[in-house]
Amino acid sequence: MENQGLPKAMIMGIVGLIFVVMFGSSMFVTIDSGEKGVLFKKFGGGLEKEIVYGQGFHMIAPWNDMFVYDVKLKDTFEKMEVLSKNGLSIKIDLSFRYQPVADSIGYLHDGIGKNFLESIIKPEIRSVTREVIGNYLPEELYSTKREAIEDEIYALTKINIEAKYLRLDAILIRDVTLPTTLRTAIEQKLKQEQESLEYEFKIDKARKEAERKEIEANGIAKFQKIVNRTITPQLLKWKGVEATQEIAKSQNAKVIVIGNGDGDLPIILGGE
Repeated sequence: MENQGLPKAMIMGIVGLIFVVMFGSSMFVTIDSGEKGVLFKKFGGGLEKEIVYGQGFHMIAPWNDMFVYDVKLKDTFEKMEVLSKNGLSIKIDLSFRYQPVADSIGYLHDGIGKNFLESIIKPEIRSVTREVIGNYLPEELYSTKREAIEDEIYALTKINIEAKYLRLDAILIRDVTLPTTLRTAIEQKLKQEQESLEYEFKIDKARKEAERKEIEANGIAKFQKIVNRTITPQLLKWKGVEATQEIAKSQNAKVIVIGNGDGDLPIILGGE
């Protein structure tokens, strides 16, 4: 009995080894950091959209398939040529950051697949960018409203792709290329506007300085009027008498000369 059982065990072991060799690569799946997996069961209901597999080692039936998605945030560039509000052609360089919604990759895989960048994100960004920039003039994109245009493109694109289980983190306009003649004209216009603002600033500064001097002069004039009303000849004479009396009280030798007029004050001479 033992001799008959040994060959069966060996046969089972050999069969098992052959099975592992043939199907091992499809039975063992490792999901790295920054990745998520979704399982497709060929004989068990198809794609498990609600179940997301996290990082680590997983063993699955050899007839099933594990689809692994990179869910890290990525940065991509896009070059475009669009028309402005006045019909001029503008070349722009965009960069944008995006990633799949990690907990919804089952629905993403079922509805779109792994080619979502080319099939969803880029077409949406191109469409929205053309629509938004078509509402602005070249000089607005080139200078004054660049950030506002970025925000508008981002907001509209974000709404469109979030419904497809994708997340948009940011859209940035890296560079704007205008026809040379137009760029020169815009730069000249901006220079003139800057010079005009500087000229207005100088005028405003001079006007405020003149107002300050006028206020100062009015204050001095008002002060002089007050002084003229309060300091009379009688007051000055009285103050002179008080000062003479104080000097006369000192111990120093002196000669006091009395003035020869009614309005004259005594004069103090000598003194050591």
